[in-house]
Amino acid sequence: MTEIVLVRGDIAEAAVDAVVNAANSSLLGGGGVDGAIHYRGGPEILAACRELRATRYPRGLPAGQAVATTGGRLAARWVIHTVGPVHSTREDRSALLASCYRESLRVADELGAASVAFPAVSAGAYAWPLDDAARIALDTVVATPVGVREIRFVLFDKRALAVFRQALGSRS
Repeated sequence: MTEIVLVRGDIAEAAVDAVVNAANSSLLGGGGVDGAIHYRGGPEILAACRELRATRYPRGLPAGQAVATTGGRLAARWVIHTVGPVHSTREDRSALLASCYRESLRVADELGAASVAFPAVSAGAYAWPLDDAARIALDTVVATPVGVREIRFVLFDKRALAVFRQALGSRS
């Protein structure tokens, strides 16, 4: 059985088998979660991402997909990079956001990860409304059959933690 855990903190410090990076399609670092993971993880993560760009993803990682690299100097053994969609009021991109979670869990299972830490994908710079992002994230991880024993959402501030707690509580 998979346990869902919600905590406030810095995902780059999460002591889990794999952390999920809310990456941009270049895979070469950026701001927010992406910047923190690349900074704390060191040059090993960037080198692995450059290799992916040179081989499997020359045009970048498409939104909704996921791929793993080393965790470098992080406490986590692996980083699972996923590219969330930018929120749009003109087009429903919910399926792409759900795919980020499903694909990340699929990669985690392939790696044999027992624990995975997620951020609130697309809820930062990509402007996804936090309540909707939380609902999609939780609905998706609950509905996705996995071998992962712990799915941890590491949320950056009190508000995000409160919104995810409310969304998880409303599932009962």
